[in-house]
Amino acid sequence: MSTFLTAQTVTLNYTTQPLFSDVTFTVQRGDKIGLIGHNGCGKSSLLKILSGQFEPSSGNIAKANTCLMRYVEQHLPEDLNSHSVLSALSEFISGDEIWRAELLLDELGFSMREREMPVENCSGGQQMRLLLARAIIHQPDLLLLDEPSNHLDLPSLLWLEQFLSNWKGSFVLVSHDQTLLDRVTNTTWIIRDQTLHHFSLPCSQARQALDEKDETDRLRHASEQKEIDRIEKSAKRLATWGKVYDNEDLARKAKTMFARKERLEEQQTELTDGTPWALQLKGEPLPANRLLEAMPFSVTPPDSTFHLFDMVETRVKSGDRIAILGSNGCGKSTLLNLLYQHYRSKDGGSLPDSTSVTFHDRCRLGYYDQSLEQLDDNQTLSDALQSFADISSELAKRSLIGAGFEYARHGQQVTCLSGGERARLLFVGLTLARYHMLFLDEPTNHLDMEGKEELIQTLQEFEGATLLVSHDRSLIEQSCNRFWFIEHGVLTEYLSVEEVYARISDSAPKSAASTSATSSASNSASPTVETESEEQLLERLLELEGLLEADKQRKPKHQKPAMQQEWQQQIEEITAQL
Repeated sequence: MSTFLTAQTVTLNYTTQPLFSDVTFTVQRGDKIGLIGHNGCGKSSLLKILSGQFEPSSGNIAKANTCLMRYVEQHLPEDLNSHSVLSALSEFISGDEIWRAELLLDELGFSMREREMPVENCSGGQQMRLLLARAIIHQPDLLLLDEPSNHLDLPSLLWLEQFLSNWKGSFVLVSHDQTLLDRVTNTTWIIRDQTLHHFSLPCSQARQALDEKDETDRLRHASEQKEIDRIEKSAKRLATWGKVYDNEDLARKAKTMFARKERLEEQQTELTDGTPWALQLKGEPLPANRLLEAMPFSVTPPDSTFHLFDMVETRVKSGDRIAILGSNGCGKSTLLNLLYQHYRSKDGGSLPDSTSVTFHDRCRLGYYDQSLEQLDDNQTLSDALQSFADISSELAKRSLIGAGFEYARHGQQVTCLSGGERARLLFVGLTLARYHMLFLDEPTNHLDMEGKEELIQTLQEFEGATLLVSHDRSLIEQSCNRFWFIEHGVLTEYLSVEEVYARISDSAPKSAASTSATSSASNSASPTVETESEEQLLERLLELEGLLEADKQRKPKHQKPAMQQEWQQQIEEITAQL
């Protein structure tokens, strides 16, 4: 097994306190590494050291001459916005090799029309695929990926998982998505307490192994502390006797025992600092048949007539935890915002029909907006909490300290907080208010893996109702009991999230799933491009015709006219291409 990269005693300092210290590791052929840790622990910084963007404060990195390494950026360079997708990829190759870029884009799910559209018009999923394409066009041995799943919708996440599963090379992947990591990695690095823990295991098994190590360390530390306490007690007794009886021999023995105690303390097993806070969401149930009742209405963005989708008749009661799913831009966040503005106005002014939505008269609704705009930048941390609920300054102080905000910061203004700290403060405020219903719009955007797990646990125990917009599969699968899926302008409720996954898989272009040969795509001869593309188009055409015919055979009330129209449009487009 060849070694691609070796790091020896690498340390990175930004201030007097290092992010990590004396880190040593190797990356070998076949390694598919997940890099995890708390927010701010240094994951992205370590990737940038490996890619050569940062220099370590001490230590060294050695890369094999035969290893071609590529860093996958989080964002496309702004100067590419006016370029087409194809030209943004083709800048890395010579003019007579454009076929390589076309073949790669085809394998990554870009249609012929999408290849020519401006980069600035790409969706989040398309930008992620283009970023990957720009890295793998050179057939690298090692990919460095810094949170490629950030802000992706569920279809794009499923595509990314399949791509990484089929990738033939090695990679180091920074992510907080445990489901993704479990399915695509065979090794896990965990940055914690300024050091790097190595496990030849996927993410969940590695975290369990680290928990077991922590428990072993705790027991060992307790045993060592018991011995230290015994020696200290004996030393103090001997020192007292030596003084009382003026016995130099006893005093000398006491001094020796104190020295032994100090050596044991220096060698004592270190314990982890743990997480700085625990996320909680507490609410109150409202004994009623409905907290919210909606009749069908058209969902459109504010100050716009553009139709996003049709809301169906539905009811929400205490205990309902509803996941709202769908591609980016389909209207999930718009729905939450419309409902919340309707709740605040109490007169239905934000909806086309004031009778479309009804809230229970006594329902108290809290809203976690992904932009975190519910927090007033000009308020202090303490005042911000008291704006959520009528609480004493003492309770606000205890709540802030429990959330990891030391007392000296309580007079600090909200505007000084980082995104993760603002999210933490907002969660504390929502808990203190004890709402009957919560709207949560992408609540995991600023959470690390431990924070996500705490959110899952607290939502399972939340006594009110929740409407949740998220693409995090662990959160959706473990926290929710109802599933709304928005597709092609229609909201449909499913009984299980597995049905939604199956629906997404059925709708995905087949070319997007054909990534098993991506790492060697550039070795193909140019004449095969046209043939492979035609075969894929024919395969997709037959599939669409089958779907259309099968749906038309259903009873009229079970047919999906919007889907039939979409399938027919795709059939016509493919026919034109052929």
